[in-house]
Amino acid sequence: MIYDFDKTVDRKGTGAIKWDMLEELFGKKDLLPMWVADMEFETPPFIVDAMKKRLEHPIFGYTGVPEGYWERVSAWIGSHHGWTPETEWMTFIPGIVKGIGMVVNAFLHAGDKVVIQSPVYHPFHIVPEGNGLEVVRNPLIQNPDGSYSMDFGNLEEILKDPACKLFILSNPHNPAGIVWDKETLSRLADICYEHNVIVISDEIHCDMALFGNKHIPFASVSDKAAKISITFGAPSKTFNIAGIVSSYAIVPDKALREKLFGWIEGNEFNGMPIFSGIATMAAFTPEGEEWRQQMISYLEGNVIAVEEFCKENLPLIKPLRPQASFLIWLDCRSLGLSHRKLIELFVDKAGLALNDGAIFGEEGSGFMRLNIGCPRKMVLDCLGKLKEALHA
Repeated sequence: MIYDFDKTVDRKGTGAIKWDMLEELFGKKDLLPMWVADMEFETPPFIVDAMKKRLEHPIFGYTGVPEGYWERVSAWIGSHHGWTPETEWMTFIPGIVKGIGMVVNAFLHAGDKVVIQSPVYHPFHIVPEGNGLEVVRNPLIQNPDGSYSMDFGNLEEILKDPACKLFILSNPHNPAGIVWDKETLSRLADICYEHNVIVISDEIHCDMALFGNKHIPFASVSDKAAKISITFGAPSKTFNIAGIVSSYAIVPDKALREKLFGWIEGNEFNGMPIFSGIATMAAFTPEGEEWRQQMISYLEGNVIAVEEFCKENLPLIKPLRPQASFLIWLDCRSLGLSHRKLIELFVDKAGLALNDGAIFGEEGSGFMRLNIGCPRKMVLDCLGKLKEALHA
C-alpha cells in the first residue's frame, strides 16, 4: 500500500494542543503551527482499524495487558536496534515525562542533583526542579560544522559531587536530532557507572533514524550501561499516536528494577489504558514497518527541502540536518537579532509558531526548533512566510 503523506487534515477544533492552544501559548491564533512534537500525518489506518474493531464490543471495563504484548515490543526493539530486552525487564508507564518523575520520586531525595546536557528537551529540567531538586547542566559542545559532542571532561568534574545521582540522556537527541554513536555512549556509561549515577535514556525517537543512521540503545553498549540504565520508549512519535498513552520502561538490572517497578506498582501507575496495547500491537507489525519506511523516506525529503530552501533564500539561517526525528534545529544567530527579536520575527512578522530555542537551555538562544512532520506544502509555506518576513 502506498500512503499519502501529502494529504492535509484539518485538526482545528479537535482539542489538538498544536492548533487549538495557539492563542493561549503564543498570543495569536492565526499562526502556522510548526512546534509541538506530533505530526500532521494521519495515524496509520491499520492502527485506526484495530481500535475500531475493539469499539464494536459494547463494554469498556478494566483491561489487562494484551497476550503477547511484551514479546512483540521486545521483538520490535530487537529487530530494529539489535537489543532484545527480556520481557520481565519491561513495564507500562503513562508517558515518558511522567516516567522521569517516577524515577525522581523512587530514587532521589532532598539535596540530590540531576545532570542534563543542554540544549535539551525542557522537561528534563522542569520535572526534577518541580520535585524540589537541583539540576546541573553539562552543556554539549557545538562543533564548527554545527554538530554537537559530549563534554566528558566537564561531566567528570560535575560528577565529583556525590549529590549528583541521576543523569538524563536524550538518545536520539532532542532538539538537535543526534544519533549518539557507540563510543560516546560507552564512555558515558563508564563515567556514570564509576560515580554510581543512574542514567535515564529517553529513546522515544529511536525508530525515526534518518539518512541511514542507526540508533543504538544505551543499555546495549556494555554491561556497565545495563547495570545503571532505565530506558524509556514508545511508539507514539513514530506512528503519531501521542494522544494514546503507550510508553514503557526497560530496566535490565534487578535491584534498580525491583525498586522502580515496586514504586510504580505500589502507586498503580502501571495500569495500561484499553487502547494503548491495541495501538502498539497494531503498530509493531510488518504492516507498521512498511508505513514507517515510507514515512521516513518522506521526512528525508522534507529535510532536503528545508536545506535547499534555506541555502537559496535564507542563507543566514542554518538548519542542522537531523540524524533522527522530524525536528530540525535552526541556527538563526547569523541574523544578528536578540532572542526576543528573533521570536518577534517568527511569531509577529512571519505568523509562525515554532519552539523557542531558549526553552532547551541558554545554549539554545538564537535557535528555533522546526517540526517538519507534515505535508511538504506546509513546510514550504512556513519557509515562504519566513522569507517574506525577513525581506520586509
